[in-house]
Amino acid sequence: MRLPLSWLHDHVVPDLDVRALATRLAMTGTEVDRIHHHGVDGLEHFVVGKVLTREQHPDADRLSVCIVDVGDGEPSQIVCGAPNVAAGQTVAVGKPGSVMPDGTRLKTAKLRGVASAGMILAEDEVGIGMDHAGTMVLDDDLAAGTQLADVLPISDTVLELEVTPNRPDCLGVYGVAREVAAATGAPLGPAPWASDDARVVYDELRTLPADQPGETGGVRIENRAPDLCARMTWRLYEDVTLAPSPRWLKARLMAAGQRPINNVVDITNYVMLLTGQPLHAFDADRIAGGTLVLRRAGEGEKVTTLDDVERVLDGEMLVFEDADGPTSIAGVMGGQRSEIFDDTTRVLMEVATWDGPNINRTMGRLGLRSEAGARFEKGLAPEQAMEAQAVAHELMITLCGARPVGGTLDLGGDGPAPLTIRLHDARVEGLLGAPVARDRSARILETLGFGVAEASDGLDVTVPSYRRLDVTREADLIEEVARLDALDHLPATLPVNRTGTAAQLTGAQRLRRRAEDVLVGCGLHEVCGWSFTDPAVLDRLRVPADHPLRDVVVLENPMSEAQSILRPTILGSLLDVAAHNRSHGHDAIALFESGAVYRPWSGEPDATAWAGERPAPADEHHALAAVLRGPSTPPSWRGGDPVPADVFAAKGLLEAVLAALRVEHEIEPGDPGRWPFLHPGRCGAVMAEGQRIGFVGEVHPLVAESWDLDGAPVATFAIDLGRAIALAPAVSTYRDLTSFPALRQDLAIVVPDAVPAARVLDVVRAAAGKRLADVRVFDVYRGDQLGEGRTSLALHCEFRAPDRTLTDEDVAPLREKIVAAVTGELGGELRG
Repeated sequence: MRLPLSWLHDHVVPDLDVRALATRLAMTGTEVDRIHHHGVDGLEHFVVGKVLTREQHPDADRLSVCIVDVGDGEPSQIVCGAPNVAAGQTVAVGKPGSVMPDGTRLKTAKLRGVASAGMILAEDEVGIGMDHAGTMVLDDDLAAGTQLADVLPISDTVLELEVTPNRPDCLGVYGVAREVAAATGAPLGPAPWASDDARVVYDELRTLPADQPGETGGVRIENRAPDLCARMTWRLYEDVTLAPSPRWLKARLMAAGQRPINNVVDITNYVMLLTGQPLHAFDADRIAGGTLVLRRAGEGEKVTTLDDVERVLDGEMLVFEDADGPTSIAGVMGGQRSEIFDDTTRVLMEVATWDGPNINRTMGRLGLRSEAGARFEKGLAPEQAMEAQAVAHELMITLCGARPVGGTLDLGGDGPAPLTIRLHDARVEGLLGAPVARDRSARILETLGFGVAEASDGLDVTVPSYRRLDVTREADLIEEVARLDALDHLPATLPVNRTGTAAQLTGAQRLRRRAEDVLVGCGLHEVCGWSFTDPAVLDRLRVPADHPLRDVVVLENPMSEAQSILRPTILGSLLDVAAHNRSHGHDAIALFESGAVYRPWSGEPDATAWAGERPAPADEHHALAAVLRGPSTPPSWRGGDPVPADVFAAKGLLEAVLAALRVEHEIEPGDPGRWPFLHPGRCGAVMAEGQRIGFVGEVHPLVAESWDLDGAPVATFAIDLGRAIALAPAVSTYRDLTSFPALRQDLAIVVPDAVPAARVLDVVRAAAGKRLADVRVFDVYRGDQLGEGRTSLALHCEFRAPDRTLTDEDVAPLREKIVAAVTGELGGELRG
C-alpha cells in the first residue's frame, strides 16, 4: 500500500521525520518496504505565473511564444505547446532549475530558434493528474511569483507499506493513522465518517435481513448468497454532475498509485484508500429491469470485466445480474455494463462485505487481482461498509452536486456483538517477563480503538469491529501492548544455563564458527541455500537409480514439485548459486555454505521418538562445502598470485579448515561410484581416524554443463562438519618453540607413479623421527631419463632440535634412514 505522508498528516502528525517514522512503524509491526518521492523537486523553482502576452511561434504551428510574469521583476519568455494557453491566464510555471517527476531538470533552451526560460505546466507534468492536453489554469487572485507548492500538492513523500494479512484495517489511511498515533503518542484526529454531513447515512438507514429483498430509489436489490455476502448497503444519487475531480483529490490518488478518471469513480477509489473498504458505483439508468440480484455464477458463465477481458466463471463465484444478465464479478471487478459513463446522472453506490476466502479463490482461479479484492480477501468487518458509505455520501454531494434519494438500504446489518476479553495484569507479566502498568496498557488499547474498562485484576477490553477476526483471546491483547510499548521497556537480560551463569556458545558452535571464519578469511563468500529441493537435482548430479543418495526424505505437503524433498547433499544448492552468479557475469566464483542435509532415519525408533510416539522423520547432519570456479580464486588465502580453481585449490581450502579444527586427516583416492557428480580422475575421500568425513575434487564436466558452468574446472569439497568437530581435540596442546634455527635440506626421491605423494611424506616422517620439523613437496618431475612409470618428487625438509643448532653431520644419519625407508618400503631411490 502506498501512503502519501500529506494524507496521513490530515489525521495524525507525529513528531518524527519520515525515516524515524518508518523505523517506528516497522518496529511495531507495520513494515515500511521503501520511501518514495512523488511529484517534483526543487520547489523554489515552481511558481505561479501570469501570461501577459501570447504570440504564435514564427516557425511552428503548434507552439506559442508567451511573455509570463513569474514575480521576478523582469517577465520571462516561455515557449508553450498547449493549445489552451492565452493572455491573461494565471498558470503554473517551472523555471529553469525545476526537477520534473521523471528527473528531468529544466534549463533555458531554444525551441525552433526561440529562447524559452522554463515551462508552462500541465497536470501530468507535476504529478497531480493525467491531463496533458492543456495547461493548468489557476485562480486569478493568485499573485505572480507565489510558490506553487503553497497552491497545489505538487510534491509528496510516500511510504510503501507491507501490510500483514491479519491487518486489513491498515489498508486504509485512517487505519494506518490509528497505528501511528498508538506507536508515537501523537493525537489522532476524528474519524472521517464521524462528521455531521457523513452521519446522515446512519440517520436514513433501513436495515433488512441479508436474504430479504429491498428497494431504494426504484431499484430492487436481492441477495441470494447471504453466506458469502454478510452485508450489502446501497444509496442512490440523482442529478449527478460528472466532471474531473479537483486537483487535490487527483494528486492524492496519483501519489497513492491510482489513476484519476472522473469525480464519481475517483470518489470510490479515494474512499477505499481512506477507509480500507472498497465501493462500487453503478449507473442506475443502465440497470436493466430496475433489478440487481447477487447470486452464484453458473458453470462456464462469462462476464467481460472493465479491463476488456472475457472471464469464464464457475459455480462458487459471485456475480451481480440485472434483467440482461451478469454485470460484474462481485467483490473483484466490475463489468463493462456496470461502469460509469460520460452521460451518467444517476449513481447507485454499493458497499458490501464479502467472504474473504471466496474472494481469494475467485481471484486465484481467474488470475485476476484488484485493489478491492486484495482488501476483501483479508476479511473486512460489516461495520466498515457503512463507514465507507458515510464518507462517500459527503463527497458525492460536495464534488458531484448529487441529490440523495430514498435513504440507505442495508441488507444484513452490523456484524456480531463485540467480544469483551479480560486482560489480567498477572498474565501480561507472565507472558512478557516484566510487569506493564495497567494504565499504560489501557492507553495503548484505547488509542487503537479498543474499549477499556477497569476490572479487579486487570482490564475488560472490548474488541473493535475492524479487529474482530484478529484479536480473539487474551494473548492477542498482550501482543498489542507488547509490540507498541512494552517491548521497548523490557529489561535486557541474558538466558542462563542450569548452573545459573549466562548462556554462551557450546564448544561445537565455536568450532563451527571457526571453520566458517577460515573460509571467509580465504576470500570465499557464504551463501544460504534452501533445505527443500527438486528431485530432478539428483538427475542433474548423475546419481544412479540405485545409489544411496536416491533414498531421500519426501515432504508430505510441499510448496511445489521443485521443493518436494529435503536435500540429501549440499552440492546442488551451491551449484544453483554458482550458476546464478555466472549468469550475471561473474566467472570467478568462490562460495561456501554451512547448512543441514537430510537422509531418512535409519536408527532405532525409540532413540529418536517425538514424545515417545513416533520416530524422527530424518537423519540431519551439518555439512560444510565450497565451490570454486575459474579463471581464478581470490588470492588472499595464498598470499600471492591468483591460483586456478582446480582440485588442488579446493584441497588447500579443506586443509586450512581441518587445520583450524586441529583434525588430523588424509586424502585417499576417491571411488567414482560413490560420488558420481565428481570427476573420476580428480577426486578423493577425506579420511580422519579411519572415518570418511567428506570428499574433495572437481565437479564432473557433464554435471558442470547441466548448471551452465562449463568452460573451466569447478572444484569443490564437502565434509560432515559435525563429525569433523567430534574428532577435534577437546583441549589444544602446545609444543615449546625453540629459538634455534632449523637446518634445511632438499631431497629428490624417485618413486613409482602408483605411489601417492602423501604416502612418501608419511614414510619420510616415520623414518626421520622427531627432529624432522616439516617436510613438503615443492616440485614434481617426469621424464625419459627417469624411466617409464617413474616420478621424481622434490622434498623440502626442515630439521630442528630444541637444545642446539643442528649440523650437517647431525642430519646425515637421518637422511640415510629416509633413503633406506623410501627404498625398502616404496621401491624408490635417491635421485642422483
